[in-house]
Amino acid sequence: MDAKTQARFEARARILKALAHPSRLFMVDQLSHGERCVCELTAMVGSDMSTVSKHLSVLKSAGVVADEKRGMQVYYRLKMPCVLRFFDCVGEVIEQSAREQMAMANISGTKTR
Repeated sequence: MDAKTQARFEARARILKALAHPSRLFMVDQLSHGERCVCELTAMVGSDMSTVSKHLSVLKSAGVVADEKRGMQVYYRLKMPCVLRFFDCVGEVIEQSAREQMAMANISGTKTR
């Protein structure tokens, strides 16, 4: 693979790594409904503010969210709403896998009867 292709896939991997945590996925989902301050996200996630801030920093570094300071509060918004299409795709994969596992379980169950 050439250097340009390598760089493109490394950039993709950085974004996927940023999303690869349940709390960050939850925050992205919440931000899909509108901007939130760190204090709101902290209450929703159920972690301390420093942990939530670290998660948001990871998402911001990857370009997924943007922030804006207003007085003493920092508000976050989803910078790349297209990431939600990826979530839809992941949901479809999960549903398809579940259907396939159910079908296999039903086949196995009929053979043992």
